[in-house]
Amino acid sequence: MELNIKQLNQKIQPLGMGCWAIGGTWGPKDLPLGWSKVDDQESIKALKHAYERGITLFDTAATYGYGHSEEVLGEALHDVRNKILIATKFGCPCDDVKREGRGESVERESIIKECHDSLRRLRTDYIDIYQLHIQSVEINQIDDVVETLEILRERGDIRSYGWSTDFPKKAKAILKYPACSTIQFDLNIFANNEEMIQLIDDHQVMGLNRQPLAMGLLSGKYDINSKLPNDDIRSGTLDWMIYFNKGVPNSRLLSKIEAIREIITSGGRTMVQGALAWNWARSEYMVPIPGFKNIKQVEDNISALDFGPLTKKQVEEVNNIIKE
Repeated sequence: MELNIKQLNQKIQPLGMGCWAIGGTWGPKDLPLGWSKVDDQESIKALKHAYERGITLFDTAATYGYGHSEEVLGEALHDVRNKILIATKFGCPCDDVKREGRGESVERESIIKECHDSLRRLRTDYIDIYQLHIQSVEINQIDDVVETLEILRERGDIRSYGWSTDFPKKAKAILKYPACSTIQFDLNIFANNEEMIQLIDDHQVMGLNRQPLAMGLLSGKYDINSKLPNDDIRSGTLDWMIYFNKGVPNSRLLSKIEAIREIITSGGRTMVQGALAWNWARSEYMVPIPGFKNIKQVEDNISALDFGPLTKKQVEEVNNIIKE
């Protein structure tokens, strides 16, 4: 399996590594936005292992750890920079010295400064895919945003761009531009965004899949007695947090997992590999970007490539169970 990214004239494996978790603990004390504590050296080893196993796409964002995720990624892979694709995001400027956020902004000066800050942290002189990170931007603002992105592209600071959004109408607004290479959106067994999948297929661009493992719920390692640490985002009270409730797994979804376990673990797959196989079965343009904190998680993700997608019949069976 390989995906050709026309805008970048490059082929990649249909799997990337999502670098949110390696940003560590961040966000307000009463609203954690990270995934609890991390070991930077372990993160670096995991990133290097992913590259050695053939992964070339790494997705991060300026705001993950207020720049820390980008710094770790830059430290790990700067020596193979010309052999990988880096996707990062803008729209949530931050101060990487004070480790604090600066709200949201898509003003031209702010975007350009964010880009240059990301280049510094990533230890590179160009970004392959520069993605708008905020969904609150209105469609009538996109032309101005893209005008700034085209300035950065002409300067050689970025090669292409995209939007991290779950709204098809907003995605269409940026997909009309030839240098738009990707749309990033939630897609997993519990979040079957069929309209967005169709849009990606129609435009034949890369669909980066956020949360392909439903924030870890589809890993199969949690049960009703699990309780996550307070500094984990899944212990927060964000409106969109449906997979966990104050650090406890969603019991209704846990029961659904048990009902589909036999199907998605067919052929010797792990739960993780079965969940990723479901994404690949949805479209040839889907590129899930599961998170990780260590080599073992990276290896479990990558080994899913050995099995490939689920069959059409298996997908239908899974979808029918989830709908019940």
